[in-house]
Amino acid sequence: MTDDGAMARVTAGAAAHWSPGTHILWRYRENGGEQFHIARPVTVVRDDADLLAVWLAPGTECVRPVLADGTPVHLEPLETRYTKPRTVQRDRWFGTGVLKLAQPGRPWSVWLFWEPGWRFKNWYVNLEQPLVRWAGGVDSEDHFLDITVGPDRSWRWRDEDEFAQAQRDGLMDPATAERVRAAGREAVDVIRAWGPPFPDGWQNWRPDPSWGVPSLPEDWDRTPAHVSS
Repeated sequence: MTDDGAMARVTAGAAAHWSPGTHILWRYRENGGEQFHIARPVTVVRDDADLLAVWLAPGTECVRPVLADGTPVHLEPLETRYTKPRTVQRDRWFGTGVLKLAQPGRPWSVWLFWEPGWRFKNWYVNLEQPLVRWAGGVDSEDHFLDITVGPDRSWRWRDEDEFAQAQRDGLMDPATAERVRAAGREAVDVIRAWGPPFPDGWQNWRPDPSWGVPSLPEDWDRTPAHVSS
């Protein structure tokens, strides 16, 4: 999506990149299915051979999964969280914005969170399938398990209970689960070595005040023609 609401066009091939300020979609497919259940319009901060950085602005209209009766997923007991029927709904991203950083081909992205007033809160390593690029954005599938990293470089696993429940419910087979664990260990190695993007000063970054809040297109869930990984 460009600022006038039209989808940004990129040429096919791994060399295609978006310019800073371009609006794209950051989406996740449902686990165990092919439909998209998360879609977030974001603004490109940087896009090159080494890194895709995007900004999820406060107040952005997004799509998120909910139970069929409208109950937020996180309020459902873990034992039935992934087995009850679901739907999706439009909602707003409340609170402070999020800066998302993805290195091409890596099975995780790193998100930065701030408290009000731009006091840096933490990094969040979201384990996921490597992002697949298409003309209007990037697609992935979340892998449940995550890692938080504090300003003091301390880290801890997150959502191990959800990761285990997803396996019990058949949303992830043992081979995939082991690949996710291996990706998590690799991410921990990067954290311990304080490798990119952690030492790169992104916690001091601020969005361009001229950027508008991207809009959510009506066809947010369309099936794209993938152009590169």
